[in-house]
Amino acid sequence: MITTALTDEELERYARHIVLPEIGGAGQQRLKRARVLVIGAGGLGAPVLEYLAAAGVGTLGIVDDDSVSLSNLQRQVIHGTDAVGMAKTDSAKTAIARINPNVAVELHNLRLTADNAPDLVARYDIVVDGSDNFETRYAVADACAAGKRPLVHAAVGRFDGSVTVLK
Repeated sequence: MITTALTDEELERYARHIVLPEIGGAGQQRLKRARVLVIGAGGLGAPVLEYLAAAGVGTLGIVDDDSVSLSNLQRQVIHGTDAVGMAKTDSAKTAIARINPNVAVELHNLRLTADNAPDLVARYDIVVDGSDNFETRYAVADACAAGKRPLVHAAVGRFDGSVTVLK
């Protein structure tokens, strides 16, 4: 279990958050306790994972069943050339440890389906859907609705994007 007390190193790391009245020390402790499931470690999930790790979210779950390819690297910024051929979950975990070693990472190297989504979603406080297919999007939306978990859904098509939050 992750302790909610902030260490001296964390106080320094998150100093810019802590001085904001909208976050403060209590808010940073809430971030440290938070468990976020990110569906997809690709074009949408990659920057989400980087920013959540940098912000100090305590536990990040990553769902992806793909591996890094060279053609991913111009948009999937969490992965590097040295990760080509590696599972995206493993590559993302390595990058997260580099960004913030205080973040726990739980890997789910699988495709999210209607069968496994309810159990996965139940383990987290909030879900971010960066998937790239309708079957996964519907499965995660149904699991979040049934499990009463907030869902942040994003989609990109060429030069257009959208973000929706469902509570």
